[in-house]
Amino acid sequence: MFRPTELFLALRYSRSRRRAGFAAFISRVSMFGILLGVMALVVVTSVMNGFEGELKDRILGVVPQVTLTQTQQTPMPNWQTLDAAVVWPRQVVRRTPFVSAEGVVQGQSDLQPVLLQGIFPEFEGADSVLRDLFISGQVDDLQAGQYGIVIGRALAIRLGLWVGDRIRITAAAGQHSTPLGMMPAQRQFTIVGLFEAGSDVDKQVVFLHGRDAARLFRYPDGQVTGIRLYLNDAFQAGRVANALNAQSIIQEQDVFVEDWSVRYGRLFSAVQMEKTMMVIMLGLVVVVAVFNAVSALVMLVRDKRGDIAVLQTLGLSPRRIYVTLVLQGMYTGVVGVVTGVLLGVLLTVTLNPILAGLGVSVFSYGELLPYDIQLHQVSVIAVVALVLTLLSTLYPAWRAARVLPAETLRYE
Repeated sequence: MFRPTELFLALRYSRSRRRAGFAAFISRVSMFGILLGVMALVVVTSVMNGFEGELKDRILGVVPQVTLTQTQQTPMPNWQTLDAAVVWPRQVVRRTPFVSAEGVVQGQSDLQPVLLQGIFPEFEGADSVLRDLFISGQVDDLQAGQYGIVIGRALAIRLGLWVGDRIRITAAAGQHSTPLGMMPAQRQFTIVGLFEAGSDVDKQVVFLHGRDAARLFRYPDGQVTGIRLYLNDAFQAGRVANALNAQSIIQEQDVFVEDWSVRYGRLFSAVQMEKTMMVIMLGLVVVVAVFNAVSALVMLVRDKRGDIAVLQTLGLSPRRIYVTLVLQGMYTGVVGVVTGVLLGVLLTVTLNPILAGLGVSVFSYGELLPYDIQLHQVSVIAVVALVLTLLSTLYPAWRAARVLPAETLRYE
């Protein structure tokens, strides 16, 4: 089979079993370092993607992604009219009215501030994330007039409550005047279901029927707090909010558009920052290993100066010598990167069985470690590592190509 002379020589020197000495050791170390760094980057980015996806599904699937409310924090009198007048961006897959306010839940021995989220089960589609989070009961158990409530499992444990127990809700939104002064709205609710998102939402949000919440907050009949939007990608919430704010109907009716980043943006920013720092730290491992290849190639050039001079006397031009040494340096990077990517993907998909075999539980509630292998990220990691390897070989190969055969062979 035909192979270019440069490639033949590069593979012969790279895979020669008679290579020994410190240069060979440095070459193997750099190859192992590239392998280890690429593998770690693939595993870490995949796991961080999984965490980010879990937060996106568990938190942003429960809390409003984009909301439209009155600027003066007053109830929205006719949400159907606004719903029909607005041109909704293509990212919006569903719209529902909601009734919401800050409040306090009181259990048998403790109090907890929460966000009271009044929903309308008839508007919750079959693909609603909230339906998948129930561990007891279901969304349709919230019936208007029965004053049922759904709370997170973590909140239920903290308050010592379970399904069927009574719980007192206090909300400042429905306060009214009494001879003793202003009194907040209070009412007993019955727990009809429990949900578990595996996040702080379990302690911070409770759900009740929208009409029951409106009565508790003393809203006029038929009025709601606003309209909440479900998007096909929650991370497009900022773009959707900007598009809505640009519409004249939003400005004319004094409607305030808010996306989830106002309340939960810091959490996702912290996750993104942690992901970025991990990538930078592990990327430095790859950089160090790649530039170890410079030392290996320089030492190889010093050891093989005689061979290089002989090849030049046999007619191999300096340019072809240069290409040969670049290819030899790239051999280390290609083997390290390809092996690192394969091992990284393999380790990622087998990480949960390995942790289970070692008896290691990452989460106290026994869930599996999430991961999301994204092909474009793996490709970027591999390409960057290969480019760094190529750059590290250019200078040593250039110096080797400048070797003068006469001076080198004078004492041979």
